[in-house]
Amino acid sequence: MTSVCFYFQVHQPYRLRHYTIFDSATDYFDGFKNAQVCRKVADKCYLPTNRLLLDLILRYEGRFKVAFSITGILLEQFREYAPDVLRSFQDLAETGCVEFLAETYHHSLSFLFSPGEFASQVQAHKRLIRDTFGQMPRVFRNTELIYNNALAEAVERLGGFDAILSEGADHILGYRSPNYVYRPPNTCRLKLLLKNYRLSDDIAFRFSNRAWNEWPLRAEKFAHWIHAVNGNGTVVNLFVDYETFGEHQWEDTGIFEFLRHLPTEIFKHPDTDFKTPSEVAAAYDAVDVVDVPYFVSWADIERDLSAWLGNPMQHNAITELYNLEGQVKACNDPDLLADWRRLQTSDHFYYMCTKWFADGDVHKYFNPYDSPYDSYINFMNVLDNLRSRCDPELNPSKTGLTAAPA
Repeated sequence: MTSVCFYFQVHQPYRLRHYTIFDSATDYFDGFKNAQVCRKVADKCYLPTNRLLLDLILRYEGRFKVAFSITGILLEQFREYAPDVLRSFQDLAETGCVEFLAETYHHSLSFLFSPGEFASQVQAHKRLIRDTFGQMPRVFRNTELIYNNALAEAVERLGGFDAILSEGADHILGYRSPNYVYRPPNTCRLKLLLKNYRLSDDIAFRFSNRAWNEWPLRAEKFAHWIHAVNGNGTVVNLFVDYETFGEHQWEDTGIFEFLRHLPTEIFKHPDTDFKTPSEVAAAYDAVDVVDVPYFVSWADIERDLSAWLGNPMQHNAITELYNLEGQVKACNDPDLLADWRRLQTSDHFYYMCTKWFADGDVHKYFNPYDSPYDSYINFMNVLDNLRSRCDPELNPSKTGLTAAPA
């Protein structure tokens, strides 16, 4: 028996407005831009894909199943800018065939810098999922699938989780296949589900590439690759950005028709089905322990942290941000705390990335800045103003940046 496990990341940040050293207002975020992007992606991706998934679930009478991890800050934006999208996700939840996972509320890198803040964000996100969709998450995925042994141990200590997701990177698996359930070291019960990055990326990145030797990718061909796993694995974890459907891969590429016909082709093999991550964890035993002492992620060729922490600007910005944690929380100001947490979203540091070549086009997607240096300057000007709110004696107009670092 082999199960297909679809998991979709659903996320958009609160983008910052243009903020100069002469600004003193505390409205840091670009409401117009955030509403515009949210509605654009809703119309191209969220609404049509949700309608398609609901149709597939009903057509196959509950045999087709998927999972989502929706960030807390995007659920906030749905409520404000796209309530119809939120209702469509709730309609999916009511089918009983859709699982919602837990992560950090603000899609942050908090585990790397503040274990206490990390735990607070995970618990806040779990409560939000419970209140919004009527589910208490049993599976955890960290921001951008960032993972190591210590993260698994921390999630184990939080309690209430059966499994955790990670990238199935070659350098951590060695000769082993991502198509089995594994277990982290030093944990008593968590199971580890690893992304099959080759098959996932066939959908997410290569689907519309006419230079790819497998183009065009039809549902029948992809299902054949899935069926070939029978006897050589128990689960194929297809982890992709939800924006793959209609946004990264436009409708005219045939991506919706591919998804529409995939379940039919998958079900042609009697020993293949669809399961959610928690169902995979319950159905299959771990076959081995996977030791991941160093951080991995699903980003870029390196699959490490370099997309967010690969240059001095990124290190400086995020270090200065987390250095303010004690001051921010001591102020007991809900608005200040909310702004500080929104600044933790990983996208702000992703925009500062200076990597080019194969990864460059990916880093430019949804990026509101002309350069990584503009992103850094804008972020630090905002951060200086936020710092002044912790200490009214500071004058933000004298602490902003006016030029890129040498």
